[in-house]
Amino acid sequence: MNQKKKIDIVQGMQDYIKEKPSLELEGMYEYIGYSKRHADRIFSELLHMTPKEYVRKVILTASAEEIVKNNGSIINIAMDAGYETHEGFSRAFKRNFNINPDEYRKNPKAIPMFVQYPVWSYYTYLNHKERLQMDKNTMICTVVPVEKPKRKLIILRSKKAHEYWSFCEESGCDWEGLLNSIPEKLDTAAIVELPDKFIKDGTSNIAAGIEVPCDYNKEIPKGFEVIEIEAGTMLVFRSEPFEDEKDFGIALDCIFRAYKNYNPREYGYEYDFTMCPKFNYGAAPETGAKLTFPVKRICS
Repeated sequence: MNQKKKIDIVQGMQDYIKEKPSLELEGMYEYIGYSKRHADRIFSELLHMTPKEYVRKVILTASAEEIVKNNGSIINIAMDAGYETHEGFSRAFKRNFNINPDEYRKNPKAIPMFVQYPVWSYYTYLNHKERLQMDKNTMICTVVPVEKPKRKLIILRSKKAHEYWSFCEESGCDWEGLLNSIPEKLDTAAIVELPDKFIKDGTSNIAAGIEVPCDYNKEIPKGFEVIEIEAGTMLVFRSEPFEDEKDFGIALDCIFRAYKNYNPREYGYEYDFTMCPKFNYGAAPETGAKLTFPVKRICS
């Protein structure tokens, strides 16, 4: 079986789980038309976990979000997740997030929330198995200056990454769910390009990061560190939302081209890459793609 066919099968399984997250997976095998043994083998080959492990991560992440968002009882959340007892749910939760659900409700902290990356994007971009065929249509891109306060940036450094995909190759992609689980975050997790003053020996200028308020003083995840960013203006490039998940590459291409062609001096700004990082927030169908770049006012 060729690689494209395997990707199509696994993507079909991911799509099914996204619509019907349940520990009972018999309907999924019927949906894709393959035996459990055959489908599980292909799924594990491409995603390095079984469908059961994958869906358990999906369900527990949804439960963690529910625990923080509402005051419903833990047992009801456990039953909605498919667990028959509070104890069984607590064991699974603790095993996955290294904290039990009752403690997490009292004191939410960064935990490795699971992000369902489509296998199509993973193999197209991360491993460069095939070249994305860009649509000739152009998306609308907006550019807006935004004033940002002094803040902290929690970062995970890389040793040799030079952009998003090489960072994921080096460090994996668990950073996104982990950082986005921080309740106090000022924006979503991003790949950041650090100015020279923030780069340490033996590391590259690329890191994963998330902005938090200046007074944030909770424990940070292992391997991460905190830097402070001064107040300033960020130029925000954002594409319009898109319907097909596969169009995320088109959205990113749109705003990168907009950035290359945009002249901020016409509007009284110039780029200032010495004080603040650049941020690549990626792309999602609901929000579009987003990049931000530091700028300063041109003295008249």
